[in-house]
Amino acid sequence: MTAMTAEKGIDRRSFESLGHANHGWLDARHHFSFANYYDPARMGWGAIRVWNDDVIAPNSGFPPHPHADMEIITYVRTGAITHQDSMGNVGRTAAGDVQVMSAGSGVRHAEYNLESEPTTLFQIWIEPRSRGGQPSWGAKPFPKGERSGKFVTLASGFDEDGDTLRIRADARVLGATLRAGESLEHNVGEGRHAYLVPATGRIEIDGVPFAARDGAALLAKEPGGRTVTITAIEDAEIVLVDSE
Repeated sequence: MTAMTAEKGIDRRSFESLGHANHGWLDARHHFSFANYYDPARMGWGAIRVWNDDVIAPNSGFPPHPHADMEIITYVRTGAITHQDSMGNVGRTAAGDVQVMSAGSGVRHAEYNLESEPTTLFQIWIEPRSRGGQPSWGAKPFPKGERSGKFVTLASGFDEDGDTLRIRADARVLGATLRAGESLEHNVGEGRHAYLVPATGRIEIDGVPFAARDGAALLAKEPGGRTVTITAIEDAEIVLVDSE
């Protein structure tokens, strides 16, 4: 963290500094320690444990594998991903849309790119507020026009957020699109942790520059939290997770 970002309470994690694993069919960048990538300074951020930036080759994907006690959110950036699980769910989630899986007491699932083009996505894991429970899965389209110039809640563990994808965590997943020159604000409450990644476009957060696919860990040092201003330097698509 540079002196400027430390003073502003922002930890900039450039795309080039992320963990990297290229398996041929999967080219993955890891914002936090994952699999063979280990960085003791990047073990997670609050309840956020994984934020992977994946490029999945056509006609390939993740074969069936197990999960338990984790909220898994998939934000598809380009292409589409097809989900299958041991609960009998099958679904295709396309670019701009979101799927969530509450692993609960245990589930097996597979994720395949059955398209003729690479699929790019963010996969985010958040610790649940409690262990166990019945696993579940859901997906929902979120037209980008509906989040133009503002954050829209894509997934939430809070009842007051109404008709959104449900997760079992004290967290929200937010999305926004900004035109060059537009700004919006986000309040990081006291004791909360926010992590933001521009899927596309260059932005500034309180004057600190970020390129597409850089990560921003936002610190709430002030009593009562703090508000950050996000400004698009060029047209941008933004994903933000706010967790305990």
